[in-house]
Amino acid sequence: MSDLAFLLIIYFIVIAGFNVNKGFLMNLPAKDSTRLILKEDLMRFELSDSGSLVYQGREIDAAFAESEMRSGLAFRPNLAVVLTISPQCPWQQVVAFVELAQRLKADSFSFTMRKDGVSP
Repeated sequence: MSDLAFLLIIYFIVIAGFNVNKGFLMNLPAKDSTRLILKEDLMRFELSDSGSLVYQGREIDAAFAESEMRSGLAFRPNLAVVLTISPQCPWQQVVAFVELAQRLKADSFSFTMRKDGVSP
């Protein structure tokens, strides 16, 4: 009976699917690489304290951000998306924006934490 129990344990271990969390897979630049980005190739977004997304000084929604990024990436292949995050911003908003940039295949993506009281 113990042999049967042992075989069942092995069987269930073999057929069980293991959930591997890979996180965000992003290509990072090489340590010694230099890449010049023109000012007009920068697309700057900001996540405020409340988690709202700000683009060119006005509050926007995720759908508008996606359409702007999609059109920008289509017309400017060297586009760099820059996200400035408020320290009080809900973390889920940051994750959602990073997922959006990853889904749209933004090759050049940067984010930074804003210092309290200092506008980017």
